[in-house]
This record gives sequence, C-alpha cells and structure tokens, in this order.
Amino acid sequence: MSDQAKDERAPSEAEAAEASAERTEGSIDGDYEALVRLLKENEELKDRALRVAAEMENLRRRTARDVHDARTYAVANFARDMLSVSDNLRRALDAIPAESKASGDAGFKALIEGVDLTERAMLSALERHGVKKLTPEGEKFDPNFHQAMFEVPNPDVPANTVVQVVQPGYSIGERVLRPAMVGVAKGGPKVAAEASVEPGPVNEQAEKDA
Repeated sequence: MSDQAKDERAPSEAEAAEASAERTEGSIDGDYEALVRLLKENEELKDRALRVAAEMENLRRRTARDVHDARTYAVANFARDMLSVSDNLRRALDAIPAESKASGDAGFKALIEGVDLTERAMLSALERHGVKKLTPEGEKFDPNFHQAMFEVPNPDVPANTVVQVVQPGYSIGERVLRPAMVGVAKGGPKVAAEASVEPGPVNEQAEKDA
C-alpha cells in the first residue's frame, strides 16, 4: 500500500472514530434521561399506591363504624316505643295502695307479681340489646343524658348534683334514647362555706364613723 493511500484512509478512520464517540456519548445521555424518567414515574406510582392504600384504610374504618352503629342502634326506634309500655307497667305498680298490697289476697298479689315480672323481663330484654336505664340520683348533672325539671335548694351537696329523679331515662350505646327528668341541687358546699366564714377583726374606725 502506498503512502498516498494510507494518508487517504487515515482521515476516514478518524472521522469514523469521532462519529462512534459521538454516538456513544449520545447513547449515554439518552440512557440517563430514560433513567431519570423511570425514577420519576416510579415515585409517582409509589405515591399513587400510598394514596390508594390510605383511601382503602379510611373506607375500611368507615365501613366498620357503620356496621357497628347499625348493629348497636338498629333497635333504637323499637326500644324507644317500648319505653312507654315499661312506664305504664311501673305506673300501674306505683298506683296500687300499700294497704291493698298488704291485704293478703292471693289473687291480687299474684297479679302484682305478674306485672312486676313483666316489667323486669322487658327491661332485661332491652338491656340485652344495649339499652340501659338511667337513674342518676347523686350523680353530677349531665345535659347530654339528663333534663333538669326544677332546682332544689340544698347546701349539703355540690351544686348541679341530681337529687331527685322524676322519670328515669334510657340510653343505647353512647346515645340517649330518653333523657332522665331530674331535679338538681341549687347552692352547695360553696354557699355553705361562705355562710360559715367567721367575721374578721372589728374595724374601730368604721364604728366611730358610724
């Protein structure tokens, strides 16, 4: 091969090597961009998956709460209607004079016992379904479960203490079916303490002015 031929071939090889290097560089740049794009897409997919998981957990909790409420409060309306029956049974028992109860008549006593057993059976059945009787005498007044009918001046107990239950209330779960009608104490230890305060030293100047 002549020197001229070698000289002609040398530039071509150099150009080819340069072109190959450019292609390699371009390929690396393309791969880097693709990697960045894939990482970004991966982060977006992970974020979306976390959001979906959070939404599913919230849905599961809401569903569980709804199922629990449905089971707990399904009988609320029926129980509320039965309260009037229980009240009437109690009124019937309370209306019987003491002398009649002590009369000794076997048939009359059996009737009283039957009504009393019926009332207790009804209350027991309601309690099995989550209904509880509220008799808050001696407890602090709670406006969520009690309805104040009147105030009773009583310095011996703290103010807003339930001192009399006019009509018992009922609750189911954490909800009130019927508030207890009550009388609450007015006054209390604070008033009594103020009344028992001993007088201070005599103000002689004030007595002279008087």
